[in-house]
Amino acid sequence: MKTITPRIPTITAESASAEQQQILANVKKGLGLVPNLVSTLAQSPAAAHAYLAFSGALAKGSLPRKLQEQLALVVGETNACDYCLAAHTLLGGKAGLTQDETLTARAAKSADAKTEAALVFARKVVTERGQVSDEDLAGLRQVGYTDGDIAEIVANTALNIFTNYFNHVAGTVVDFPAAPKLAACACTH
Repeated sequence: MKTITPRIPTITAESASAEQQQILANVKKGLGLVPNLVSTLAQSPAAAHAYLAFSGALAKGSLPRKLQEQLALVVGETNACDYCLAAHTLLGGKAGLTQDETLTARAAKSADAKTEAALVFARKVVTERGQVSDEDLAGLRQVGYTDGDIAEIVANTALNIFTNYFNHVAGTVVDFPAAPKLAACACTH
């Protein structure tokens, strides 16, 4: 993992405005900690609120939490975001993914064909900047995804693109255990 020098600093409880303090307190109450991503986003309360609202809404969606974490991993890998790979490797484990599943997700692979179709699609959304084909959508429908599910796959992809890009711009310091190297993966599924 490359060393990152923060270009946008985190907000601390001591330096935070009343609104920023409330954001940090709410996140700490919900998670038990305040990740550097959030304390850096809190430089702009509007950006922090937007991120928290978007991620909170998607957490209540139709896609299983495991798949949401797998989507975060494939997007993080595609965008080379060490912060998000570390965070979602940990969160993926808490959602029930094995270490091999976190690694294979990063390679857009899964033992489950339906999951793999979503991962391949999300990676294509990133690499093709949303310019997917009718056949790409038909492939998702063929394995059982509804149009609502497809909307959520795109929404999860977009949310993760935002955090990936923000972390690149901000130089957010990784405060989670580093994700294993992808080369450690059997990825033969």
